[in-house]
Amino acid sequence: MARDHFTPDFDPDCGDAPLTAARQDIVIGRWQGVRDLLRTTGADWLARGHRVRALAQACASSSTVESWLAAEPRSADALVLRAATEITRAFNLAIAAGRGVPIDQRRIDAAVTACLHAAEAYPEDPTPWISLISVARLYPSGVRRQELARWWDELHRRDPYSVEGHLQVLHYYSSRWHGTHGLMYDFARDAAGAAPHGCALPVLVQYARVEEFRYALDAAKGRHAAVMLSQHWNHDGAVSDVRRTWQRWITGRAEGAVAPGELRDLHYLAHAACLAGLPDLAAPLLELVGRRATRTPWSYTGDPEQQILKWRAELGLRA
Repeated sequence: MARDHFTPDFDPDCGDAPLTAARQDIVIGRWQGVRDLLRTTGADWLARGHRVRALAQACASSSTVESWLAAEPRSADALVLRAATEITRAFNLAIAAGRGVPIDQRRIDAAVTACLHAAEAYPEDPTPWISLISVARLYPSGVRRQELARWWDELHRRDPYSVEGHLQVLHYYSSRWHGTHGLMYDFARDAAGAAPHGCALPVLVQYARVEEFRYALDAAKGRHAAVMLSQHWNHDGAVSDVRRTWQRWITGRAEGAVAPGELRDLHYLAHAACLAGLPDLAAPLLELVGRRATRTPWSYTGDPEQQILKWRAELGLRA
């Protein structure tokens, strides 16, 4: 019998089968499956955020969410998804325009308005506030500090330990957008320090390290980037950060299956543990996620599949 070789599964839905079915409905222009999915998700904010972001990606190039709103104009779920879709469309325009090229501010303003309407329609939901903080990056000079603070307070009141919400603030404070490396790391470490044992927020420090790497890589192009960044992942501070995240998060994490919404976070920590030279942490993390893989952050340091296979082999994990 042929040996079952290990192959990473880069399912964009992270193993969320109901989400996959709903996204397939979007392809054929049906919105009813999306409505049913969000209705059954309810107030599970981790699952809801993961699903809304994935659905928004699928809706961005279709009129499915508009068809849903035409049929059910007062649907809070539809308004939340429409807001997330408008954010995705705005970012798609920004990517198409190129780094540093502003897009029509009216498009950003319209996305902000959609988020505020969604927040009013579904007052308990943190998702529209995450979307607001995300789109704030697209304003050429950011938003007023008081405005960002107000949006953050609204999010924090609804979901104080949202990794995605914190991550959007981290991106806003990064050097690539409207802050500095120092401001970004300060925010990540403050959030990690305030998080209860077993909460995933300490992994924000690993997100910050990847963000710094991407910025440095762009700046170092053509100037021996690989040599200049060789110590980025395994200097004493980076190694200590990985061990600290493990201690604060993984040792207190509830046992059980990995939720689709936390899979990317676990891969960020596994990636950091591998590059920091910490096999005692990297091996159990890669065992925990199993075949379920996310392309980021592995794609920032090479081919994702090749890297995962390489590290599993070096760590002696079963094929």
